[in-house]
Amino acid sequence: MADYIHVPDEAPAVPKIEVTVDENDYRPGALRLMKELRPNWKPSEIKMKFFTDGITNKLLGCYVGAVMQDVVLVRIYGNKTELLVDRENEVKSFRVLHAHRCAPSLYCTFNNGLCYEFLQGTALEPEHIRSQPVFRLIARQLARYHAIHAHNGWVPRSDLWLKMGKYFALISKCFKEHD
Repeated sequence: MADYIHVPDEAPAVPKIEVTVDENDYRPGALRLMKELRPNWKPSEIKMKFFTDGITNKLLGCYVGAVMQDVVLVRIYGNKTELLVDRENEVKSFRVLHAHRCAPSLYCTFNNGLCYEFLQGTALEPEHIRSQPVFRLIARQLARYHAIHAHNGWVPRSDLWLKMGKYFALISKCFKEHD
């Protein structure tokens, strides 16, 4: 991509909260984030649900009440993922997409992750995607994404080979044999 991502003026600013969330003991850090983002929530009433325990990032939802209505997603970055992912550009891209109504609200960033709005939906299965009304909606949404001009006159360049080079630079050049 181009080195410059233009964030529209109407995109809300994203505060940085000086909190680090321990991926193995996430509750204390997540509660500190909720104290800032949802000050009216009582810490003893906040429930947390893991959505993924992925290869790199961890994603949990924080909410109060019996129903997951107002949910704050807390994405905890995987260890060393910043070596491959440009976090500043990730936040800019999120803000650009949100300004064009193609992404949820980004509430904040923190030392090792970000918090954003949970949008209710249904995960699509292969039979859904094969359905003509659904694949037409998917195509329309993809066209919306691709119509966004986030580079303000710059011609975007693919950074595939740059990213691949960074990835290969992180891999060991030789491996020790084990008996």
